[in-house]
Amino acid sequence: MKRKIHRLPGRVLLYAAVLLIAAWVLAPYAWLIISSISTKIDLLSVPLKWLPPRPTLENYRSLFAGSESALSQGMSFFSRSMLNSLVVTFSSMGVCMVFGVLTAYAVARLVFPGRRLSLILLMGSYMMPPIAIVIPGYIILKSLGLLDTQFGLVLVNVTFILPLVVWIMRGFFLSIPLELEEAARIDGSSRIGALLRIILPLSVPGLVSAGVFCFIASWNEYLYAFLYTSMQARTLPVLIGEFTTKVGTDYLKMAAAGVVASAPPVLLALVFQRFLIRGLTEGAVKG
Repeated sequence: MKRKIHRLPGRVLLYAAVLLIAAWVLAPYAWLIISSISTKIDLLSVPLKWLPPRPTLENYRSLFAGSESALSQGMSFFSRSMLNSLVVTFSSMGVCMVFGVLTAYAVARLVFPGRRLSLILLMGSYMMPPIAIVIPGYIILKSLGLLDTQFGLVLVNVTFILPLVVWIMRGFFLSIPLELEEAARIDGSSRIGALLRIILPLSVPGLVSAGVFCFIASWNEYLYAFLYTSMQARTLPVLIGEFTTKVGTDYLKMAAAGVVASAPPVLLALVFQRFLIRGLTEGAVKG
């Protein structure tokens, strides 16, 4: 009983700190949602109204309505940018997951000359500042005719997402007992068969963690998409930034677009939260 009494102040401080951090993180997002369903008069009224008296979805409708020139081509600018984001994100995630899993398995299980050096070089490329490769990347994409294309953005995203997948999955593969794979090999399974039938089913939390991080990294990428695209392949983060013009900022549209753009990563994190925590903790058992 005395121990519980002594621990009470510490728990109170811990819960208070957690609530303070949660409020610090969630308050801006809550205000973003409130702004997206407000009118301009309600948003700029003095004193400030925390809840709009006349909620409206007009800001969301205006995003997908777009201009007449955009509608004449079949979709609004926002819809096209969302489609570009979906195509680039899922393509980048698919490529990184396939090659990342195979590379992580090779580094974790196979013995070959330069294994440690290859891993160091791979992670070194991930730690390189993005601004350092902007100009070389632009020259390469221009020479290949891939500027302002979805395929060009996929290639760029793979360069900084693939090392992350290799690092996560390597740690997870090392946490799986080698005896399980050796037993499958003794029973006549090939190395690829053991990977597909034994290792990958046991690595579902790690695969989910790596996939979610791939999605978030590609979906939120702004710098390369801003510099390497203009009209045809621009993504949602770039389009949202274009709501700020010389004549002012359209805060209402920006808030609505921000809610739509942030919904997929937030939903993924909430749905796969259990797998994310398990995947990262189990993958950190061995390094």
